[in-house]
Amino acid sequence: MKLTWFADTAMRIHIGGKIFVADAERAPRGIDFRELLSGADRTFHLVDEDSELPQVDPAQWRPRRQGRLIDEAPMRDEVSVLRIGSSAVLVDAPGEAPLVLIAGGEPPRFGRWTNDAVVVLFGDGEAIVALGTVLLDVAEPKLLALAADGAAVEQAIAALGEHLDGTGLVSLEPGMAVEV
Repeated sequence: MKLTWFADTAMRIHIGGKIFVADAERAPRGIDFRELLSGADRTFHLVDEDSELPQVDPAQWRPRRQGRLIDEAPMRDEVSVLRIGSSAVLVDAPGEAPLVLIAGGEPPRFGRWTNDAVVVLFGDGEAIVALGTVLLDVAEPKLLALAADGAAVEQAIAALGEHLDGTGLVSLEPGMAVEV
């Protein structure tokens, strides 16, 4: 999985052999829109309502397993993008960690699968701290990625540090790809 954050909630995601772009219209000036969307298999809206995304209850959802060659009819290894809250999306690719993108609002309810997830939090310092604290009180994701400006990241690191336990923490820089 490779994540490239541009600003706000604009992000390019390489996962499960596919390319997804979230909130392309929120990319900052100076970003070549055609290049951002180049090769994308799908675009979706994280913050604005996207009626094409199926809604699921994250507390009941389970990740799909990757198909096995020995199976007569292997499971389809398609990547799914699912809405799990008003500003929250889950990207499910068999064989990859579940990817959760949260851009504020009420945090979704999570299930046990969250302990294997990569979670990206977008927003200002207070929003990231609030979302991160709620999340880390109920789960230990594999990785927590912060998509915010430097001051917000510093505030979040100071506040979330004591809650991390076994969770990795990374700050996303605009335009820089992070491979997970």
